[in-house]
Amino acid sequence: MLARNFRCRHGELDVVVERGEVLAFVEVRMRSTSIWGDPALTVSHAKQRRVVRTALHFLHARRLPPRAIRFDVISIVGRGEGAELEHIPDAFDAGQ
Repeated sequence: MLARNFRCRHGELDVVVERGEVLAFVEVRMRSTSIWGDPALTVSHAKQRRVVRTALHFLHARRLPPRAIRFDVISIVGRGEGAELEHIPDAFDAGQ
């Protein structure tokens, strides 16, 4: 893991991880129950734009070499051992 809860004036990145040559910026969404729907659906276009701007700031600040990047979402419903987790790789792209 490269970073957790990275903050700057553009927003916050929940998790930044590196796997091989790919850098993933991960937005984590959680709800205690599914009564209001899938938490992943709460990642609005405005939130996506903030994550992308923050990711660009992160890349510039860390002076990381060029590499492939992606934007993932992790959706968690419930708490503790009974929680259901869904990982959505490439949930959105920087062009949105």
